Amino acid sequence: METIKILFWVLLFIVFYAYFGYGIVLYGLVLIKRAIPGKKSQQDSNAAYEPEVTLFVAAYNEKDYVDAKVENSFSLDYPKEKVKQVWVTDGSDDGTPDILNKYKHQGVAVFHENKRGGKIGAMNRGMAFVKTPIVIFSDGNTMLGKESIRRIVNLFKNPNVGCVSGEKRIFSKESDTAVGSEGIYWKYESTLKKWDAELYSVVGAAGELFAIRTHLFQEVEKDTLLDDFIISLRIAMNGYTIQYDPEAYAIESASADVKEELKRKIRIAAGGIQSIFRLSPLLNPFKHGVLSFQFISHRVLRWTIAPLSLPLILVFNFFLAALAGWTNFSNIYTWLFYLQLLFYIMAFIGWSLENRKLKSKIFFIPYYFFIMNYAVILGINRYFKGQQSVNWERAKRGS
Repeated sequence: METIKILFWVLLFIVFYAYFGYGIVLYGLVLIKRAIPGKKSQQDSNAAYEPEVTLFVAAYNEKDYVDAKVENSFSLDYPKEKVKQVWVTDGSDDGTPDILNKYKHQGVAVFHENKRGGKIGAMNRGMAFVKTPIVIFSDGNTMLGKESIRRIVNLFKNPNVGCVSGEKRIFSKESDTAVGSEGIYWKYESTLKKWDAELYSVVGAAGELFAIRTHLFQEVEKDTLLDDFIISLRIAMNGYTIQYDPEAYAIESASADVKEELKRKIRIAAGGIQSIFRLSPLLNPFKHGVLSFQFISHRVLRWTIAPLSLPLILVFNFFLAALAGWTNFSNIYTWLFYLQLLFYIMAFIGWSLENRKLKSKIFFIPYYFFIMNYAVILGINRYFKGQQSVNWERAKRGS
């Protein structure tokens, strides 16, 4: 029974650290760094810095968004003659390339192949057409904030910056049942990213909006699931940092419902396991120092041990509470078991309300947290069974 107690507390600590403890430790380290006098960062310089950039969109069947996306790109606050647009539409059969072709006279370059090779295939192929020093990747169904390019470029003033990640924002509408918890999750993630960047480097870029120095791009394996994550962290492994500006943002609708969000997160989880294998040198803190600490704390634990720990914690707690007595409320294991039981009951109620198209944050947040971790377990299983396709599996978004 002592072994079960030790395992229970170790696993409980891992879960707490992965989701909350790391944020506390990270903030503490950031406060210490702020207290140390240092040089003013290069990006604070007032000197004009407006290099040419390429807005790169790898799109598959985006006819519903193309016009709005192109117009949004034209409206951004950056010299228009310095913004190139490259669209790669491999496999699209809904008329997306035809819609884009009407913008060719306005400088939009369209590269299409009938064969569908997945997003990373389109990115590998399309990068040969990028001639600017900075390339900004964005999704076809996301709209960018007006100052996004300027804010991203500003961070590249620092020669140590190899990649800049923007922020994913969720457009809130009453009809989107997943919006509440998805939005809360991304706000929390945004805060962690700001602190990660301030301490040293963000741990991976967001595919909705990120930029790199073009010459740092390396072709990625054709079966890669998280292209943004692999591309950005391989740049960081070469000694550059990934920085973050939440005011450079891409906005999109929330997933239509939690089932659609689950589909997306299973793919991300499968890609997360793949990424850990492919970025395994980052697990060595003696080689990569702070970046390894951030990678393990912010990503690896959430994609491996923490989700797998949750059912074990419940089982171990059941035995420890049974041993202490179900009505022995002077015993911590009894309290913790009932608190866990309450959490899962609330998650079940959240699931029930979601199915009835009703919303209540007090129930939906536990449900969303449960879904996040359940998706990781499914994603791990899918990855090892080789069942995750590299091709897009876009989740339906709220309309």
